[in-house]
Amino acid sequence: MATNAPAAVTGIGLVTPAGIGRAPNWTAVCCGVPTADALDTLARSPVGFASTVPDGFDAVRLTGRRLSRRYDRSTQFALVAAQEALDDAHLTPAAMEEARVAVVMGTAFGGVRTLEDNHARLMAEGPDAVNARFLPNALANMVSGILSIELGTTGPAVVVSTACASGATAIGTGLGLLRSGAADVVVAGGTDASVTPLQVAGFDKLRALSRASRFPPAQASRPFDAEHDGFVIGEGAGVLVLERESDAAARGISLYARLAGYGTTSDAHHITSPAPDGRGAKEAIGQACRDGGLLPRDIAHVNAHATSTPTGDTVEAEVVAATTPTAVVTSTKGVTGHTMGAAGAIEAAYTALALHTRTVPPVANLGTPCAGAEDLDLVIGDARSQTLANAVSSSFGFGGHNAVLAFTTA
Repeated sequence: MATNAPAAVTGIGLVTPAGIGRAPNWTAVCCGVPTADALDTLARSPVGFASTVPDGFDAVRLTGRRLSRRYDRSTQFALVAAQEALDDAHLTPAAMEEARVAVVMGTAFGGVRTLEDNHARLMAEGPDAVNARFLPNALANMVSGILSIELGTTGPAVVVSTACASGATAIGTGLGLLRSGAADVVVAGGTDASVTPLQVAGFDKLRALSRASRFPPAQASRPFDAEHDGFVIGEGAGVLVLERESDAAARGISLYARLAGYGTTSDAHHITSPAPDGRGAKEAIGQACRDGGLLPRDIAHVNAHATSTPTGDTVEAEVVAATTPTAVVTSTKGVTGHTMGAAGAIEAAYTALALHTRTVPPVANLGTPCAGAEDLDLVIGDARSQTLANAVSSSFGFGGHNAVLAFTTA
């Protein structure tokens, strides 16, 4: 039953610093409203600000599931986003009982907040203070395991971890399950909740974070900007519902977009830095386009990974210029910050929405383009209304992971 047919994107769920839910997210991103702010929990950290999910987040209220408050924050994000995506796709529990539904989630850190909290308890009070649910909530696989339990899905339940490319890798893996016939519906995305003093200290040691030395925190995430000095750490989740277009049509469901292709490569270069020539990223873009029956030079829109780090942005700008030179380019991390393993899924959702609404969000905080980005068609200032035939969303992670998703209009 293997095929290279595209998947229909019929549902989108989002929990990000830009908002809880698809609609507020899209409004904030299209308005270019940055979210980074100082946090009391990071008061003693070398970097005291981050982009976090709004205070109104309450998994119990948003899902109606009492047990959800007992899960790690990253799993709570994923559960809320998955429920929104399924509701959006009009897939009820009864409808899912008749289908083989797979869950594929990406995460860079798993239940790291649970891990850190229980380690602190152990050090302060001894082993008896460790929570009995510590391991089930901290294990990385449990985000898909818990989604499967809570949603009642009995198909494959898989977690992938490719650092900051995890969400995109999960969606690409979900496309493969759908094409192979292993599933009829795939709930795919990414989640992370790693805004903690330990993670911030670790990234700061790598000199990866912005310290906002020249700008207030809200302006610190500056993708492709000449004055960028590092990324702003964020958190959140993004989930897509994928199904065969024929099945969506039989249910009378309209599409946001078609997921047409997926490409993935490794740089085999360095544990944190991208290959200077961008060879792995270029090949991943080429693979995604070939898989989707597209030519890279014909890509109309790129949602770039662009995290606001000088090295990463410059290499990616040169990759985009070499592979998709006429594309309209944005990076939504100026609004959301870098949501780690969730980023690829959140940005895939934004890419599908860009095709659906014929609107490309601006790159928040972008003034003067950095080296390599001077000739890109970057969206600066206001969102741009434009009919788009196709687009790619690119994600790159520590360890040299590259994952690219190609979308076409519905």
